[in-house]
Amino acid sequence: MSVETAPPAAAHPAGADNRIVVDGATLTWRDLPQLTLPAPAAALAHSARYALAAARQHAVHGTELLISAAGRVDPAMRAELRDAGFVVTDLGAEVGGETAPTRARPAEPGRLWLLTSGSTGRPKRVGHTLESLTTVRGQQPGRTWLCPYAPGTYAWWQVVTLSLTQAGQHLVVVEPEQLDDWPALAAEHGVDAASGTPTFWRRALHRDPAALARVPLRQVTLGGEPVDQAILDRLREMFPAARISWIYASSEVGAAIVVHDGRAGFPVEWLDRAAPGRPAIGVRDGELVITSPYHGAGLDGPVRTGDRAQLVGDRVLISGRLDADEINVGGSKVSAGGVRDVLTAHPGVAWARVTGRRAPLLGHMVVADVVPTVSGAAATPTDPQQRPQPALDGTALDEAALVRWCADRLPEYAVPRRIRLLTEIPVKETLKSDV
Repeated sequence: MSVETAPPAAAHPAGADNRIVVDGATLTWRDLPQLTLPAPAAALAHSARYALAAARQHAVHGTELLISAAGRVDPAMRAELRDAGFVVTDLGAEVGGETAPTRARPAEPGRLWLLTSGSTGRPKRVGHTLESLTTVRGQQPGRTWLCPYAPGTYAWWQVVTLSLTQAGQHLVVVEPEQLDDWPALAAEHGVDAASGTPTFWRRALHRDPAALARVPLRQVTLGGEPVDQAILDRLREMFPAARISWIYASSEVGAAIVVHDGRAGFPVEWLDRAAPGRPAIGVRDGELVITSPYHGAGLDGPVRTGDRAQLVGDRVLISGRLDADEINVGGSKVSAGGVRDVLTAHPGVAWARVTGRRAPLLGHMVVADVVPTVSGAAATPTDPQQRPQPALDGTALDEAALVRWCADRLPEYAVPRRIRLLTEIPVKETLKSDV
Protein backbone atom coordinates (compact mmCIF):
# COMPACT_ATOMS: atom_id res chain seq x y z
CA MET A 1 0.00 0.00 0.00
CA SER A 2 1.16 3.52 -0.74
CA VAL A 3 -0.23 6.98 -0.13
CA GLU A 4 -0.53 9.27 -3.12
CA THR A 5 0.14 12.99 -2.91
CA ALA A 6 -2.17 13.81 -5.82
CA PRO A 7 -5.82 12.91 -6.23
CA PRO A 8 -6.65 10.00 -8.55
CA ALA A 9 -7.80 10.68 -12.07
CA ALA A 10 -11.19 8.98 -11.65
CA ALA A 11 -14.28 10.98 -10.71
CA HIS A 12 -14.88 11.88 -7.09
CA PRO A 13 -17.84 10.37 -5.22
CA ALA A 14 -20.97 12.53 -5.08
CA GLY A 15 -20.41 13.34 -1.43
CA ALA A 16 -16.74 14.25 -1.80
CA ASP A 17 -17.23 17.66 -0.16
CA ASN A 18 -19.20 16.38 2.82
CA ARG A 19 -17.66 17.20 6.17
CA ILE A 20 -16.01 14.42 8.19
CA VAL A 21 -14.87 14.74 11.80
CA VAL A 22 -12.32 12.00 12.51
CA ASP A 23 -9.30 11.69 14.80
CA GLY A 24 -10.09 15.15 16.21
CA ALA A 25 -9.83 16.83 12.79
CA THR A 26 -12.47 18.24 10.46
CA LEU A 27 -11.92 17.41 6.78
CA THR A 28 -13.79 16.17 3.72
CA TRP A 29 -13.73 12.95 1.70
CA ARG A 30 -11.39 14.73 -0.74
CA ASP A 31 -8.92 15.40 2.10
CA LEU A 32 -8.51 11.76 3.13
CA PRO A 33 -5.25 9.98 2.29
CA GLN A 34 -5.25 8.86 -1.35
CA LEU A 35 -4.45 5.16 -1.19
CA THR A 36 -3.12 2.80 -3.82
CA LEU A 37 -4.27 -0.66 -2.76
CA PRO A 38 -3.44 -4.03 -4.29
CA ALA A 39 -6.30 -6.16 -5.57
CA PRO A 40 -7.87 -8.08 -4.03
CA ALA A 41 -7.03 -6.38 -0.73
CA ALA A 42 -8.05 -7.07 2.86
CA ALA A 43 -7.54 -3.61 4.37
CA LEU A 44 -7.15 -3.88 8.14
CA ALA A 45 -7.62 -0.37 9.46
CA HIS A 46 -5.85 0.75 12.63
CA SER A 47 -7.74 4.07 12.56
CA ALA A 48 -11.07 5.32 11.29
CA ARG A 49 -9.32 7.77 8.94
CA TYR A 50 -7.72 4.96 6.95
CA ALA A 51 -10.90 2.88 6.90
CA LEU A 52 -12.74 5.80 5.32
CA ALA A 53 -9.87 6.37 2.91
CA ALA A 54 -10.11 2.72 1.79
CA ALA A 55 -13.87 3.08 1.25
CA ARG A 56 -13.28 6.18 -0.85
CA GLN A 57 -10.57 4.40 -2.84
CA HIS A 58 -13.06 1.66 -3.74
CA ALA A 59 -15.75 4.20 -4.67
CA VAL A 60 -13.30 5.87 -7.07
CA HIS A 61 -11.44 2.84 -8.49
CA GLY A 62 -13.65 -0.20 -7.84
CA THR A 63 -10.79 -2.26 -6.34
CA GLU A 64 -11.90 -5.63 -4.90
CA LEU A 65 -11.75 -4.91 -1.21
CA LEU A 66 -12.53 -6.12 2.29
CA ILE A 67 -12.35 -3.52 5.08
CA SER A 68 -12.21 -4.44 8.75
CA ALA A 69 -11.04 -2.92 12.00
CA ALA A 70 -7.64 -4.50 12.61
CA GLY A 71 -8.69 -5.61 16.09
CA ARG A 72 -11.44 -7.86 14.68
CA VAL A 73 -8.98 -9.96 12.67
CA ASP A 74 -6.95 -12.46 14.66
CA PRO A 75 -3.97 -14.42 13.25
CA ALA A 76 -6.23 -17.31 12.18
CA MET A 77 -8.48 -14.94 10.23
CA ARG A 78 -5.44 -13.27 8.62
CA ALA A 79 -4.31 -16.71 7.43
CA GLU A 80 -7.83 -17.47 6.18
CA LEU A 81 -7.90 -14.23 4.18
CA ARG A 82 -4.51 -14.98 2.61
CA ASP A 83 -5.70 -18.49 1.71
CA ALA A 84 -8.71 -16.83 -0.01
CA GLY A 85 -6.35 -14.83 -2.23
CA PHE A 86 -6.34 -11.47 -0.41
CA VAL A 87 -3.28 -9.29 0.04
CA VAL A 88 -3.58 -8.48 3.75
CA THR A 89 -2.75 -4.80 4.19
CA ASP A 90 -2.40 -2.96 7.51
CA LEU A 91 -3.54 0.66 7.16
CA GLY A 92 -2.37 3.31 9.60
CA ALA A 93 -0.16 0.95 11.61
CA GLU A 94 3.35 1.80 12.78
CA VAL A 95 4.40 -1.72 11.83
CA GLY A 96 2.93 -4.15 9.34
CA GLY A 97 2.54 -3.49 5.65
CA GLU A 98 1.41 -5.98 3.04
CA THR A 99 1.36 -9.77 3.33
CA ALA A 100 1.05 -11.66 0.05
CA PRO A 101 -1.72 -14.23 -0.40
CA THR A 102 -0.96 -17.89 0.09
CA ARG A 103 -2.75 -18.60 -3.17
CA ALA A 104 -2.98 -15.76 -5.68
CA ARG A 105 -6.12 -15.30 -7.78
CA PRO A 106 -7.49 -12.68 -10.21
CA ALA A 107 -9.31 -9.76 -8.63
CA GLU A 108 -13.05 -9.28 -9.15
CA PRO A 109 -13.55 -5.58 -9.99
CA GLY A 110 -16.28 -3.85 -8.00
CA ARG A 111 -16.54 -6.54 -5.33
CA LEU A 112 -16.77 -5.54 -1.67
CA TRP A 113 -16.51 -8.10 1.11
CA LEU A 114 -17.94 -7.81 4.60
CA LEU A 115 -17.10 -9.82 7.70
CA THR A 116 -20.19 -10.77 9.68
CA SER A 117 -20.30 -9.96 13.39
CA GLY A 118 -19.51 -13.54 14.41
CA SER A 119 -22.25 -13.54 17.06
CA THR A 120 -23.02 -17.19 16.22
CA GLY A 121 -19.45 -18.33 15.59
CA ARG A 122 -16.46 -17.19 13.57
CA PRO A 123 -17.08 -14.25 11.23
CA LYS A 124 -17.96 -15.20 7.65
CA ARG A 125 -17.27 -13.30 4.43
CA VAL A 126 -20.29 -11.98 2.52
CA GLY A 127 -19.88 -10.46 -0.94
CA HIS A 128 -21.50 -7.16 -1.92
CA THR A 129 -21.02 -4.22 -4.24
CA LEU A 130 -21.22 -0.52 -3.54
CA GLU A 131 -24.57 -0.64 -5.34
CA SER A 132 -26.03 -3.33 -3.07
CA LEU A 133 -24.75 -1.57 0.06
CA THR A 134 -26.24 1.79 -0.95
CA THR A 135 -29.84 1.33 0.18
CA VAL A 136 -30.76 5.02 0.69
CA ARG A 137 -31.25 6.54 -2.74
CA GLY A 138 -33.95 9.19 -2.47
CA GLN A 139 -32.88 12.74 -1.70
CA GLN A 140 -32.45 13.24 2.04
CA PRO A 141 -32.59 16.33 4.26
CA GLY A 142 -29.15 17.57 5.25
CA ARG A 143 -27.84 15.67 8.27
CA THR A 144 -24.74 15.32 10.41
CA TRP A 145 -24.53 11.60 11.22
CA LEU A 146 -22.77 9.95 14.11
CA CYS A 147 -20.79 6.88 12.97
CA PRO A 148 -19.98 4.72 16.02
CA TYR A 149 -19.67 1.37 14.23
CA ALA A 150 -16.57 -0.75 13.72
CA PRO A 151 -15.13 -0.17 10.21
CA GLY A 152 -16.23 -2.62 7.54
CA THR A 153 -19.39 -3.86 9.26
CA TYR A 154 -22.70 -3.70 7.41
CA ALA A 155 -23.98 -0.91 9.69
CA TRP A 156 -20.77 1.09 9.11
CA TRP A 157 -21.21 0.78 5.35
CA GLN A 158 -24.81 2.00 5.63
CA VAL A 159 -23.68 5.29 7.16
CA VAL A 160 -20.58 5.57 4.96
CA THR A 161 -22.41 4.99 1.66
CA LEU A 162 -24.95 7.64 2.63
CA SER A 163 -22.18 10.21 3.04
CA LEU A 164 -20.27 9.01 -0.05
CA THR A 165 -23.23 9.13 -2.41
CA GLN A 166 -25.30 12.11 -1.22
CA ALA A 167 -24.32 15.73 -0.72
CA GLY A 168 -25.19 17.24 2.65
CA GLN A 169 -24.67 14.01 4.64
CA HIS A 170 -21.81 14.72 7.04
CA LEU A 171 -20.07 12.29 9.41
CA VAL A 172 -18.76 12.48 12.96
CA VAL A 173 -16.78 9.30 13.61
CA VAL A 174 -16.55 7.79 17.09
CA GLU A 175 -13.27 6.03 17.82
CA PRO A 176 -13.38 3.09 20.31
CA GLU A 177 -11.78 5.18 23.07
CA GLN A 178 -14.54 7.82 22.64
CA LEU A 179 -17.44 5.40 22.94
CA ASP A 180 -18.23 6.08 26.60
CA ASP A 181 -18.43 9.85 26.09
CA TRP A 182 -19.77 10.12 22.55
CA PRO A 183 -22.67 12.50 23.48
CA ALA A 184 -20.17 15.28 24.25
CA LEU A 185 -18.45 14.77 20.88
CA ALA A 186 -21.82 14.69 19.10
CA ALA A 187 -23.06 17.88 20.77
CA GLU A 188 -19.79 19.70 19.99
CA HIS A 189 -20.06 18.96 16.27
CA GLY A 190 -23.82 19.39 15.81
CA VAL A 191 -24.77 15.76 15.27
CA ASP A 192 -28.51 15.60 14.55
CA ALA A 193 -28.77 11.96 13.35
CA ALA A 194 -27.37 8.87 15.01
CA SER A 195 -27.58 5.13 14.42
CA GLY A 196 -26.70 2.52 17.01
CA THR A 197 -27.68 -0.79 18.53
CA PRO A 198 -30.17 -0.89 21.43
CA THR A 199 -27.18 -1.63 23.68
CA PHE A 200 -25.44 1.52 22.40
CA TRP A 201 -28.50 3.64 23.25
CA ARG A 202 -29.05 1.97 26.62
CA ARG A 203 -25.44 2.66 27.63
CA ALA A 204 -25.81 6.35 26.76
CA LEU A 205 -29.08 6.62 28.69
CA HIS A 206 -27.52 4.81 31.64
CA ARG A 207 -24.16 6.59 31.81
CA ASP A 208 -25.15 10.25 31.37
CA PRO A 209 -28.73 11.01 30.29
CA ALA A 210 -28.17 14.76 30.73
CA ALA A 211 -25.30 14.71 28.21
CA LEU A 212 -27.39 12.68 25.78
CA ALA A 213 -30.27 15.15 26.05
CA ARG A 214 -27.94 17.95 24.88
CA VAL A 215 -27.43 16.27 21.48
CA PRO A 216 -29.90 17.94 19.06
CA LEU A 217 -31.08 14.71 17.45
CA ARG A 218 -33.73 14.80 14.74
CA GLN A 219 -33.17 11.19 13.60
CA VAL A 220 -32.63 8.27 16.01
CA THR A 221 -32.03 4.84 14.47
CA LEU A 222 -31.71 1.45 16.15
CA GLY A 223 -30.63 -1.89 14.69
CA GLY A 224 -28.36 -4.88 15.03
CA GLU A 225 -30.21 -6.42 17.99
CA PRO A 226 -33.83 -7.07 19.00
CA VAL A 227 -35.62 -3.77 19.64
CA ASP A 228 -38.16 -3.76 22.47
CA GLN A 229 -40.83 -1.23 23.39
CA ALA A 230 -39.00 -0.06 26.51
CA ILE A 231 -35.99 1.37 24.65
CA LEU A 232 -38.23 2.98 22.01
CA ASP A 233 -40.30 4.65 24.74
CA ARG A 234 -37.24 5.90 26.62
CA LEU A 235 -35.79 7.42 23.47
CA ARG A 236 -39.14 9.02 22.61
CA GLU A 237 -39.24 10.59 26.07
CA MET A 238 -35.69 11.91 25.58
CA PHE A 239 -36.23 13.14 21.99
CA PRO A 240 -39.95 13.90 21.55
CA ALA A 241 -39.46 15.76 18.23
CA ALA A 242 -37.13 13.24 16.57
CA ARG A 243 -38.06 10.55 14.08
CA ILE A 244 -37.26 7.24 15.78
CA SER A 245 -36.66 4.30 13.46
CA TRP A 246 -35.59 0.72 13.89
CA ILE A 247 -34.04 -1.34 11.10
CA TYR A 248 -33.68 -5.07 10.64
CA ALA A 249 -30.53 -5.54 8.57
CA SER A 250 -27.78 -8.10 8.14
CA SER A 251 -24.76 -8.67 5.95
CA GLU A 252 -26.67 -11.46 4.21
CA VAL A 253 -30.00 -9.76 3.34
CA GLY A 254 -29.17 -6.06 3.72
CA ALA A 255 -31.55 -3.48 5.19
CA ALA A 256 -34.78 -5.45 4.92
CA ILE A 257 -37.23 -3.97 7.45
CA VAL A 258 -37.55 -0.29 8.40
CA VAL A 259 -40.15 0.86 10.96
CA HIS A 260 -40.89 4.48 11.92
CA ASP A 261 -44.11 4.23 13.99
CA GLY A 262 -42.48 4.05 17.44
CA ARG A 263 -43.67 0.50 18.11
CA ALA A 264 -41.62 -2.65 18.57
CA GLY A 265 -42.01 -5.18 15.79
CA PHE A 266 -43.60 -4.54 12.41
CA PRO A 267 -47.21 -4.75 11.17
CA VAL A 268 -48.59 -8.22 10.46
CA GLU A 269 -49.89 -7.01 7.10
CA TRP A 270 -46.30 -6.64 5.87
CA LEU A 271 -45.94 -10.43 5.84
CA ASP A 272 -45.82 -12.04 2.39
CA ARG A 273 -46.46 -8.67 0.75
CA ALA A 274 -45.22 -8.44 -2.83
CA ALA A 275 -43.86 -5.04 -3.84
CA PRO A 276 -41.39 -4.48 -6.72
CA GLY A 277 -37.93 -3.54 -5.49
CA ARG A 278 -38.77 -4.20 -1.84
CA PRO A 279 -37.85 -7.14 0.41
CA ALA A 280 -40.45 -9.86 0.88
CA ILE A 281 -40.86 -10.85 4.53
CA GLY A 282 -42.23 -14.14 5.81
CA VAL A 283 -42.33 -16.30 8.92
CA ARG A 284 -41.82 -20.05 8.56
CA ASP A 285 -41.90 -22.30 11.63
CA GLY A 286 -41.25 -19.31 13.86
CA GLU A 287 -38.22 -18.15 11.83
CA LEU A 288 -37.92 -14.87 9.92
CA VAL A 289 -37.43 -15.51 6.18
CA ILE A 290 -36.46 -12.66 3.84
CA THR A 291 -36.08 -12.32 0.09
CA SER A 292 -34.19 -9.08 -0.45
CA PRO A 293 -32.95 -7.02 -3.41
CA TYR A 294 -30.05 -5.95 -1.16
CA HIS A 295 -28.79 -9.51 -0.56
CA GLY A 296 -25.19 -10.58 -0.53
CA ALA A 297 -23.60 -12.52 -3.38
CA GLY A 298 -25.21 -15.92 -3.93
CA LEU A 299 -28.03 -15.22 -1.46
CA ASP A 300 -30.83 -14.39 -3.86
CA GLY A 301 -34.21 -15.98 -3.09
CA PRO A 302 -35.62 -16.71 0.37
CA VAL A 303 -33.01 -16.61 3.14
CA ARG A 304 -33.71 -18.18 6.52
CA THR A 305 -32.28 -15.58 8.89
CA GLY A 306 -31.96 -17.70 12.02
CA ASP A 307 -33.98 -15.12 13.98
CA ARG A 308 -37.16 -15.95 15.90
CA ALA A 309 -40.29 -14.09 14.80
CA GLN A 310 -43.56 -14.25 16.76
CA LEU A 311 -47.02 -12.92 15.89
CA VAL A 312 -48.37 -10.93 18.86
CA GLY A 313 -51.64 -9.16 18.12
CA ASP A 314 -51.18 -6.92 15.08
CA ARG A 315 -47.36 -7.04 15.21
CA VAL A 316 -44.56 -9.42 14.35
CA LEU A 317 -41.88 -9.32 17.07
CA ILE A 318 -38.27 -10.39 16.52
CA SER A 319 -36.90 -11.66 19.82
CA GLY A 320 -33.44 -13.01 19.01
CA ARG A 321 -31.48 -15.90 17.54
CA LEU A 322 -33.35 -19.21 17.35
CA ASP A 323 -30.36 -21.14 18.64
CA ALA A 324 -30.02 -18.86 21.68
CA ASP A 325 -33.55 -17.65 22.37
CA GLU A 326 -35.21 -20.92 23.41
CA ILE A 327 -34.70 -22.28 26.93
CA ASN A 328 -36.17 -25.69 27.77
CA VAL A 329 -37.36 -25.67 31.39
CA GLY A 330 -38.71 -29.07 32.36
CA GLY A 331 -40.19 -29.56 28.89
CA SER A 332 -41.69 -26.06 28.68
CA LYS A 333 -40.19 -23.69 26.10
CA VAL A 334 -39.21 -20.22 27.31
CA SER A 335 -38.24 -17.32 25.03
CA ALA A 336 -35.16 -15.62 26.51
CA GLY A 337 -36.09 -12.50 24.53
CA GLY A 338 -39.59 -12.49 26.00
CA VAL A 339 -38.23 -12.65 29.55
CA ARG A 340 -35.69 -9.94 28.69
CA ASP A 341 -38.47 -7.67 27.45
CA VAL A 342 -40.38 -8.13 30.72
CA LEU A 343 -37.28 -7.18 32.72
CA THR A 344 -36.43 -4.13 30.61
CA ALA A 345 -40.03 -2.93 30.93
CA HIS A 346 -39.33 -2.39 34.65
CA PRO A 347 -38.70 1.36 35.17
CA GLY A 348 -35.61 0.61 37.24
CA VAL A 349 -33.91 -1.64 34.67
CA ALA A 350 -31.56 -0.18 32.04
CA TRP A 351 -30.48 -3.46 30.45
CA ALA A 352 -30.99 -7.19 30.87
CA ARG A 353 -29.53 -10.42 29.52
CA VAL A 354 -31.41 -13.71 29.93
CA THR A 355 -29.90 -17.16 29.49
CA GLY A 356 -30.49 -20.75 30.56
CA ARG A 357 -28.41 -22.55 33.15
CA ARG A 358 -28.27 -26.30 33.63
CA ALA A 359 -30.31 -27.46 36.61
CA PRO A 360 -31.11 -30.84 38.20
CA LEU A 361 -34.49 -32.35 37.27
CA LEU A 362 -35.57 -29.38 35.12
CA GLY A 363 -32.71 -29.59 32.63
CA HIS A 364 -32.37 -25.79 32.60
CA MET A 365 -33.52 -22.83 34.63
CA VAL A 366 -33.86 -19.20 33.61
CA VAL A 367 -31.21 -16.78 34.91
CA ALA A 368 -30.58 -13.10 34.19
CA ASP A 369 -28.05 -10.29 34.47
CA VAL A 370 -29.54 -6.82 35.07
CA VAL A 371 -28.15 -3.28 35.11
CA PRO A 372 -30.29 -0.84 37.14
CA THR A 373 -31.39 2.41 35.52
CA VAL A 374 -30.01 4.70 38.21
CA SER A 375 -26.24 5.05 37.88
CA GLY A 376 -23.96 4.37 40.78
CA ALA A 377 -22.86 1.30 42.70
CA ALA A 378 -25.25 -1.54 42.05
CA ALA A 379 -24.73 -4.66 44.11
CA THR A 380 -24.68 -8.26 43.08
CA PRO A 381 -27.08 -10.23 45.32
CA THR A 382 -24.15 -12.27 46.67
CA ASP A 383 -22.10 -9.23 47.76
CA PRO A 384 -22.96 -8.24 51.37
CA GLN A 385 -20.60 -5.24 51.27
CA GLN A 386 -22.79 -3.24 48.87
CA ARG A 387 -26.40 -2.11 49.06
CA PRO A 388 -29.00 -2.90 46.41
CA GLN A 389 -29.68 -0.10 43.95
CA PRO A 390 -32.91 1.88 44.46
CA ALA A 391 -35.51 1.65 41.71
CA LEU A 392 -37.18 4.77 40.32
CA ASP A 393 -40.18 4.28 42.60
CA GLY A 394 -37.99 4.39 45.70
CA THR A 395 -38.12 0.67 46.47
CA ALA A 396 -35.01 -1.48 46.58
CA LEU A 397 -34.18 -2.97 43.19
CA ASP A 398 -32.89 -6.33 44.30
CA GLU A 399 -33.24 -9.90 43.13
CA ALA A 400 -36.44 -10.51 45.09
CA ALA A 401 -38.14 -7.38 43.70
CA LEU A 402 -37.32 -8.33 40.12
CA VAL A 403 -38.46 -11.92 40.63
CA ARG A 404 -41.81 -10.60 41.92
CA TRP A 405 -42.07 -8.29 38.88
CA CYS A 406 -41.52 -11.25 36.54
CA ALA A 407 -43.83 -13.56 38.50
CA ASP A 408 -46.70 -11.11 37.94
CA ARG A 409 -46.14 -11.16 34.16
CA LEU A 410 -44.76 -14.57 33.20
CA PRO A 411 -45.67 -18.23 33.63
CA GLU A 412 -44.06 -19.75 36.68
CA TYR A 413 -41.56 -21.80 34.68
CA ALA A 414 -40.30 -18.67 32.85
CA VAL A 415 -39.51 -16.61 35.97
CA PRO A 416 -35.74 -16.14 36.47
CA ARG A 417 -34.41 -18.14 39.42
CA ARG A 418 -31.18 -16.18 39.69
CA ILE A 419 -30.73 -12.46 38.94
CA ARG A 420 -27.33 -10.80 39.18
CA LEU A 421 -27.09 -7.00 39.33
CA LEU A 422 -24.25 -5.39 37.35
CA THR A 423 -22.89 -1.85 37.43
CA GLU A 424 -22.16 -1.41 33.70
CA ILE A 425 -23.79 -2.51 30.46
CA PRO A 426 -21.32 -4.83 28.70
CA VAL A 427 -20.68 -4.14 25.03
CA LYS A 428 -18.50 -5.59 22.27
CA GLU A 429 -16.73 -3.74 19.47
CA THR A 430 -19.82 -4.41 17.33
CA LEU A 431 -21.85 -2.31 19.84
CA LYS A 432 -23.82 -5.41 20.78
CA SER A 433 -24.13 -6.79 24.29
CA ASP A 434 -21.29 -9.02 25.38
CA VAL A 435 -23.22 -12.29 25.09
